[in-house]
Amino acid sequence: MKKKIVYTDEPMADVEVIVDFLPSPAELAFKEDGVKVTLALSKSSVDESQQDQALMAISRAVR
Repeated sequence: MKKKIVYTDEPMADVEVIVDFLPSPAELAFKEDGVKVTLALSKSSVDESQQDQALMAISRAVR
């Protein structure tokens, strides 16, 4: 196991406070407005897509 760190209550040397130079989280992440979309598909096209996805999942598992 690792050696445990033992902290002591000693005075610290000269400490330099650094100004926060990182931008705020709001400035880091650009968030676009979302748009909801309703899509109507035929039952046959949904079934075909599900079969294709199942085949792709099987082919990935075999590799």
